[in-house]
Amino acid sequence: MAVAADFYRPLQQLAAAFTRETGIRVIASPGSSGGLYAQISNAAPYDVFLSADAQYPRRLVAAGLAAGPSRFTYALGVLVLWGAQPEPPAGPAALRSARFAHLALANPRFAPYGRAAQAVLTELGLLEPLRTRLVYGEDVGQTLQFAVSGAARYAFVSWAQLLAAGLEQRGSHWLVPENLYPPIEQQAVLLVHARDPVAARRFLDFLRGPARPLIARLGYRLPVDTAPPPAPP
Repeated sequence: MAVAADFYRPLQQLAAAFTRETGIRVIASPGSSGGLYAQISNAAPYDVFLSADAQYPRRLVAAGLAAGPSRFTYALGVLVLWGAQPEPPAGPAALRSARFAHLALANPRFAPYGRAAQAVLTELGLLEPLRTRLVYGEDVGQTLQFAVSGAARYAFVSWAQLLAAGLEQRGSHWLVPENLYPPIEQQAVLLVHARDPVAARRFLDFLRGPARPLIARLGYRLPVDTAPPPAPP
């Protein structure tokens, strides 16, 4: 399956549980949602697409490349600003101070988390003032590495990424209020040229049902849950 970079490491845990239950092995290929969409549009051999937003699965259904009834929102992404150093702490004040050389976000042309980060900067009135300091990762995985390596002082990434990497207790982070960016509706869809549609449907049923508690624990909100994830202790 093709999986958005933010969901790759959580998927490994979900896939392990699914394999224990069914004996079906999951092989995942991560990338930006837009990049994976382009691959699928050019006949890449995937059975399932786990996007970080709704637009690409919707386009695939419209193009006849995905089964419309199979499309559903499996998680709502949570955006976070993270910095490897504890001071100054990540947050609006640090962004407004502009006391940093680079701020990383995923390329908004291809990555939903990048578009969400751009919306946050726009809401804060900081997009233009900080434009020359912005650096773009191909996806949120590369974006996080910019901050980990020190190439960027702060990075807009997903809360689930920080939890998966064990970084939520390191440095500093700011869980971005939901009203500052459009909902990140992460959607799944079955591709019409799936080589094993029966196994693919079983995984999608698992994702839609039994996997939901684990998805919530891994740093996402569920579609029916409007509460933000708990802050770390």
